[in-house]
Amino acid sequence: MRAALVHAADAPPRYDVFPDPIAGADEFIVHVSAAALHPVVKALASGSHYGGVDNLPFIPGIDGVGRFQDGTRVYFGKIRSPFGSFAERALTAPWMCVPLPDELDDATAAAIVNPGMSSWAALSLRAQLAPGENVLILGATGTAGKLAVQVANRLGAHRVVAAGRNQFALGKLAALGADRTISLEQERATIVAAFRQEFVEPGIDIVLDYLWGQPAEYLLEAISQKGMKLGTARTRFIQVGESAGGTISLPASTLRSSGLELLGSGLGSASLKRNMETVAEFLQDAAREPFQIDIQTVPLGDVESHWNKDAQGRRLVFVP
Repeated sequence: MRAALVHAADAPPRYDVFPDPIAGADEFIVHVSAAALHPVVKALASGSHYGGVDNLPFIPGIDGVGRFQDGTRVYFGKIRSPFGSFAERALTAPWMCVPLPDELDDATAAAIVNPGMSSWAALSLRAQLAPGENVLILGATGTAGKLAVQVANRLGAHRVVAAGRNQFALGKLAALGADRTISLEQERATIVAAFRQEFVEPGIDIVLDYLWGQPAEYLLEAISQKGMKLGTARTRFIQVGESAGGTISLPASTLRSSGLELLGSGLGSASLKRNMETVAEFLQDAAREPFQIDIQTVPLGDVESHWNKDAQGRRLVFVP
């Protein structure tokens, strides 16, 4: 079969011939129709993600849309290296598949689950968002962040504050449901003051963080600022991504002087069964009322030339 192949961590995959997968016990062959290039896919390919593998070559891609031999159309997750979803055929398992609603086309379903689930699972499973709570999204201008604004509103948030660097994207977030935007392209003191204002009044119940690094430090400084009348107000800080850095400096006093709760949301934070149940919930909701997402479909044969290309806010979807 034809597939994208990672031969080196510092080079884009090449379109080449690779042996067909052979299904083992409780495994299925899925004929891939669409697979999206998520940031985690690139991180796994480069070896910078904690879930990466060392054996080369391998096929990248963690999920996709395809059909079983009987024509059943599913969203699926990969189960075993070296086979990923950037190929004509992939391996999956029953517990890694969700039937797709007819209202969702292949490319949209492939593009939306990974970025959309980053907020849907974080807000519903980890933060347990209650209707009427206020949410601040740190890193709201990327594909996942823009979906997070929509998801927070869909799940019943009263107020959504969106923070990010891309001024053009920030200007469009009000139309997606953001009540206030905060630019991270400002001086530290200005950013901290803007965050602090939100925590003091009207208050932030949940922080959804796609950035970590310095922006997270600014926000945590705002939470722990001396003189704030927060009392024991509860703030659930849900860590999702680290595009601004993998580590932060966290003073111990921040935890003692606030109602801060630090949680992570990822593959290891909930059972696989619960994660897939949540995927099904998300897809059904997306079918009932579409989320806004920018997509660009690309032939899989062009993977090498598009791998490092600036997608300009769109999610690339490769089609075998």
